[in-house]
Amino acid sequence: MTRRRRALLLLGLALLLGAFAASDVSRREAALREQLGPAVDVVVARQPLAAGRRLRAGDLAVRRVPERYAPPGGPALPELLVGGRLAVPVPEGAHVTAHQLVAAVAPGPAVRRGERAAEVLATGSPELVAAGARVDVLVTRERGDGGPGATELALEDVEVLAARSAGADGEEGGRRVAATLRVTVGQAVYLAAAGAFAREIRLLARAPGDRLRAGRRRVGDDLG
Repeated sequence: MTRRRRALLLLGLALLLGAFAASDVSRREAALREQLGPAVDVVVARQPLAAGRRLRAGDLAVRRVPERYAPPGGPALPELLVGGRLAVPVPEGAHVTAHQLVAAVAPGPAVRRGERAAEVLATGSPELVAAGARVDVLVTRERGDGGPGATELALEDVEVLAARSAGADGEEGGRRVAATLRVTVGQAVYLAAAGAFAREIRLLARAPGDRLRAGRRRVGDDLG
């Protein structure tokens, strides 16, 4: 065997081994991605945060991590945490969740059997949408082209268990509140879907003692 043929044979063998190695790495990476799960958004601390600190928007950031390492039940929106007071210190870069906040004491009894406490991020007045108030919930859907769609009166006379200001909405400029509402299981599922897919959730405070119901109403984007 000539030196030229031997060199070509070694080169071919090296290429074949390289292809096998690349294929093995790809399989390992795919298996690792499947094990870790898809990437999800989590809220982390931009800087060390002391216990007792009332959270501001500048204290928090959003980071994408594998689903396996995301904290259970942690909100992906910093706005849901802004205004809350930390019960424990949080180091820089660590996850920040609602479980680390000082629990707000809500007036009235706790949720009863068959009820749920559903948290929503919505447009509303922080002065009027407060613990103990009752609100109506408006949901504006999003059209396929990204514009606002129909608006419907989704829920009526819902009790607010807790609420706090969540600042101003960057796109619309309206005031935002993070509110915990006393609802049924079905209503909780609806609110979760609205929070994920609707263009806007708006909370309208009712006058004290007003328990009248208007019935489910819907207005299209043509105001008809």
